[in-house]
Amino acid sequence: MPGFHDIIGHENIKEHLQRAIESNHVSHAYILTGEAGMGRKSIANAFAMTLLCEKGKKEPCMECHACKQVMSGNHPDLIYVTHEKTGSIGVDDVREQIHDTIMIRPYSSYYKIYIVDEAEKMTVQAQNALLKTIEEPPSYAVIMLLTTNQEVFLPTILSRCIQLKLKPLQDSVIKSYLVGSLGIKESRAEIYGAFARGNLGRAIYLASSEEFQLMYTELLHMLKHLRNMDITELLFYIKKMKDENLDIRGCLDFMQIWYRDILMYKVTKDINLLVFREEYNTIREMSSASAYDGIEAILQAIDKARIRLDANVNMELAMELMLLVMKEN
Repeated sequence: MPGFHDIIGHENIKEHLQRAIESNHVSHAYILTGEAGMGRKSIANAFAMTLLCEKGKKEPCMECHACKQVMSGNHPDLIYVTHEKTGSIGVDDVREQIHDTIMIRPYSSYYKIYIVDEAEKMTVQAQNALLKTIEEPPSYAVIMLLTTNQEVFLPTILSRCIQLKLKPLQDSVIKSYLVGSLGIKESRAEIYGAFARGNLGRAIYLASSEEFQLMYTELLHMLKHLRNMDITELLFYIKKMKDENLDIRGCLDFMQIWYRDILMYKVTKDINLLVFREEYNTIREMSSASAYDGIEAILQAIDKARIRLDANVNMELAMELMLLVMKEN
């Protein structure tokens, strides 16, 4: 379990929480918002461990009895709220695990901390039950709501919590971590970073994902030979994407980054700006053979395909229309 110094990025949020600890102005309720994989749990756990640490510093010492209890998942004053129903956190979950226990003073620490993961799943009744608690909390209580979407919370919940939103990391930060900590080749780390869109957890997943490797191989072959394919071959590739259950929106992202590289090289002739640097020769050839308006038409076709998929247009039709534009340009 990491301390603050082990968490990559999110410096503003870490500094805010550490300042609150140092100045003894810890709030009774926080909302941590961000995509899955961005580090919400790591930040919440680091904050909890620091608050419970016996040394009382702005970083957990990782050595005291309290820190060891947190790291082993056995600290009596750190409660992870659970729920049996996968789709919702009900009023009984909040009442039994928070409301009915929060007035019991901490066992061994000054603070008693509740972490509610997937807090967006709280029903309205559950949120109202929680509201009664955070309106008049005991001085030692800290409640942390971790969510991918704080818009579903009642305005009264939002107004009583400190809201901290995790922002995407820079691609260079993700790339540096993948190369330095996981030993991934720099050119591949560049690709994983581009696809992760600022989400370190997603980049780590992509680096070990067989599905992503399959998508990479299949799409790269198709894009390199697209202009020489007839309609039957294009339909075969669309069917293959469906049969192999590839993430279609991930495929569109892949194509968008590929053609963005072609456009970028056509404009700058700078290999260092490419994501697909390993495919430099192909990108150079395709950029020479493509007109600016042709590349723009392809990028627009990818956007249209995404819009059509969001509107529940048949996947095969949306992809066929897009690939025909790519072939013609």
